[in-house]
Amino acid sequence: MEKINIGMIGYKFMGKAHSHAYRDLPMFFPKHIHPEMKVICGRNPKDVAEAATQFGWQEYTTDWKELIKRDDIDLIDINAPSDVHKEIAIEAAKAGKHVFCEKPLALTLKDSREMLEAVEAAGVKHMVGFNYRFAPAVMLAKKLVDEGRLGEIYHFRAWFLQDWIIDPDFPLVWRLQKEIAGSGSHGDLGAHLIDMAHYLIGDISEVMGMSETFIKERPLPSNMTGLTATGSQGGEKGPVTVDDATLFLARFANGAIGSFEATRFATGHRSTNSFEINGSKGSVIFDFERMNELQVYFVDDKEDVQGFRRVLATDAAHAYSDVWWPAGHTIGYEHTFIHSAVELMEALKEDRQPVPNFHDGVKCQQVLEAVEHSINERSWVDVSKL
Repeated sequence: MEKINIGMIGYKFMGKAHSHAYRDLPMFFPKHIHPEMKVICGRNPKDVAEAATQFGWQEYTTDWKELIKRDDIDLIDINAPSDVHKEIAIEAAKAGKHVFCEKPLALTLKDSREMLEAVEAAGVKHMVGFNYRFAPAVMLAKKLVDEGRLGEIYHFRAWFLQDWIIDPDFPLVWRLQKEIAGSGSHGDLGAHLIDMAHYLIGDISEVMGMSETFIKERPLPSNMTGLTATGSQGGEKGPVTVDDATLFLARFANGAIGSFEATRFATGHRSTNSFEINGSKGSVIFDFERMNELQVYFVDDKEDVQGFRRVLATDAAHAYSDVWWPAGHTIGYEHTFIHSAVELMEALKEDRQPVPNFHDGVKCQQVLEAVEHSINERSWVDVSKL
């Protein structure tokens, strides 16, 4: 079976998720190109060495530039913090490597466009990590929209609610620093909502937003791992330079309207990633905390049984379900990364661009930045003018 050698840069939260996907893919999708986990890269020698052993990588390194130069590496997987995405992706493309990059694609729209230009100039394959597209229930919602079974789409509303930084003494991790993360809940959570809207409904043409940073200063961290951290002993604080919550309204090019809410200050919500679509013939509701379910309503049901029905997207009729477990046996968060990896491997085998790719990343970045302009200008912003 054909293989592709992967060099992965980053080894924490997303590094573990990506590694798990590469390891499980050959077991459940044996007919696909197999990802060979060659080299994992990180700045801390001790930690990246431990990650290599734990995750199953053959080698580790602390020098991403040397990794990219290696002749035995075919694809570079970037899941390090957002501030390094651009440089690594461009250098990888110049070296002729295919590129898989976590979202958001870059810190700015300008940077994301330069990344797209680089991969297109190099003629390499490129993918961006919008993993939620690959939940079977989301793909069912997409099918219902595309087949016209919901009719003309009127509304799309989406919300991604978390509460992991609700404690004002939670340390100032990199995700709360604009120079590293680019933005807060907007780019971290809102990017997923925007991509979901593009995937399900179509292009967003106009936006109007608002945001707030509730905790202005936080203790400096002494240690960070994924979404956990400990504060320094001295009690020194630093400024939070990103948003804690961002909301915006949107108009779609096809005439639908939408609302979006991304916040890390929704007490009691660990990770509520949801959307609702309302059309002339029906509606659907999705909540990732119940990721195998889609709530579906059709207006042509008889009046005495009208209402939202619970569809469990685990039968063979639904995407990817035939390779997993018997009907009714659910899958989890990690499977969205496996399905993303399947799309990437299929694209490489078929010599096509995977989806979502850097075009989708740029389009998402365009909306993210339009919302920021709207917040600053306190007015509607035309997305196409950015």
